[in-house]
Order: sequence, then C-alpha cells, then structure tokens
Amino acid sequence: MRQDYHQLLKPELIKSVSGLSLIARIIVDGYLSGLNHSRNVGTGMEFNQFRNYEPGDDLRLLDWKMLARSGRYYIKQSEIESNISIKFIIDASASMLHTEHKFSKMDYARVLVASLGYICQNQGDAIGLFGLNEHQLYDLYPKIQKQHYNRFLLELTAIENKGKWPENPNVSKSLHTRNRKEMIFFISDLYEHTEELTSFIKQLKTPKNEVIILHLMGENELTFNYKGTVTFEDLETGTKLKIDTKTAKKEYLAAMEAMIKKLKNTLLMNDIDYHLCQLNQPVEEMLRLFLKKRNKLV
Repeated sequence: MRQDYHQLLKPELIKSVSGLSLIARIIVDGYLSGLNHSRNVGTGMEFNQFRNYEPGDDLRLLDWKMLARSGRYYIKQSEIESNISIKFIIDASASMLHTEHKFSKMDYARVLVASLGYICQNQGDAIGLFGLNEHQLYDLYPKIQKQHYNRFLLELTAIENKGKWPENPNVSKSLHTRNRKEMIFFISDLYEHTEELTSFIKQLKTPKNEVIILHLMGENELTFNYKGTVTFEDLETGTKLKIDTKTAKKEYLAAMEAMIKKLKNTLLMNDIDYHLCQLNQPVEEMLRLFLKKRNKLV
C-alpha cells in the first residue's frame, strides 16, 4: 500500500533536510511503483538497447551472447551513457511566500524540486540548484555523486525569499552547460514589474537545451475567490490596496487571462515549454511531465 504524503506537508518538515528527503522519497517511490520499469537503466540492471562497440569502451559491457550469435561486438546501452544535467532555478522573491491553506508557493516549490531531484539522482543525472532574488544568489552546480543530493536538499531548505527579482540579473550565461545535454526548470509565480522575469527566461534558452517553466499559482489567484471588501498587500513592495471584490473580479480575471496568454505566446516563440501548476495540483503530475521531457532529450 502506498503511503500518503499529504499529512507530511507541514512547513516545519518541508524546511528540514530529513523531512524534505522523506517527503520526496514517499512521493517518488509511490509514483514509480505504479509504472513499469524505466527504459533507461544502469549497469547491472535491465537494459533496453545495444549499440556497436567503439574503441575505448569498457570490455566488461560487451554482450558475449550477441557476439556468439552474430559475430559482431555489441555494448549494452545503459543509463550511464545517457545521463544529462538537470538545473532547477527557483524564484526566491517575496511573492513566492503567498500562502493558501497554510501551504505557500515556496513550500510547493521545495517539495516539487526535492522530488524531481530524487528521481534525477536515481537515474544518474547531475543535479544543480539556483535561487535568486535582488539580495542574494544561491548556487549549487550540478554533480552526479549520491551524497550531492543531501547538499542539494540543504541548499533548497536554506533559500530565503526576500524582496523582488533583480531587474538585470547577470547570472543567466553562467547557468549553461556546453559539454552535455541539459534541462532547465524555472519555478516561479512569474510576477514581474518590467518584464525582468520574461527577459531572464529567454536568455536561458540555447539550441542544445530544454527549458521548462513551471508557473506556480494558487487557486484564489486564478479564480479570485474572495468575498466582500479585502485589503491586498504586495509581498515584494509592501503596497496595500483595498478593493471591493465583487466589482473587481471581472477586470482581474480578464487581466490574468491576458497575461497568461501573452506569456505563453512569448515562450512558444522562443521554443520554451510553459506549464501552469496550481498549489492544489498533485506533485505526481509534474513527475510525469519531467520523465516525458527527459526521455525526449535523451
């Protein structure tokens, strides 16, 4: 029987390495238990294909039965030959502290990234983590070693959400890996003041990588499910605005729809994938997306 992880989604657990590790393991193991074995596997496990032997290949990987039958040298193709670099970039601005049902966008981002990192580690991929706001850059460059996952979780729990996204971040070029296949996930609520986030995202894309945007939104943000007169506060600037929700709802929803449509079109023109991700959406749906995108890149 699969263990339910929802009861573990508490801020005090999510912000600890041991708690986040437990949550990620339960989510991933539960999800994978319902799937067939991966088509990409490691040495000593089941393999999915052969390729011709090339000078310099490890002779221990030769398939002697195939040699006996065909007279040709074949290598068992395994995951080790198809690992890639996975980078997670998290918007560490204060707007990611928006909370619904005691669960913030940053809580969701931590659980999601920890779960994806756990899959990557098990598949032999290199994982890296970056968090950015106008005050600080958190950077952990990709490595494959198993013990690197604990450092990955430590850095993930250490990210502090402050201020705004920087208007002119100068780190995008240093995030690219030129010598291996690469996938970049950018997790953000995409609240911006002067298209600073859109500009940053476009700089991430190269002809050789895959860039996936995970747009985190709460149910109330998408439906404007508020009643009466409400005072809203901008978490990044502290600005407060008192409005009548009944009269503002139609205009708000129209503006939200227009913003998302414009964003989708911009990203599509730059060959960047966009996915709207609600805080009440099961993390497993994002695991399915990741595996699909990874298989495409490999």
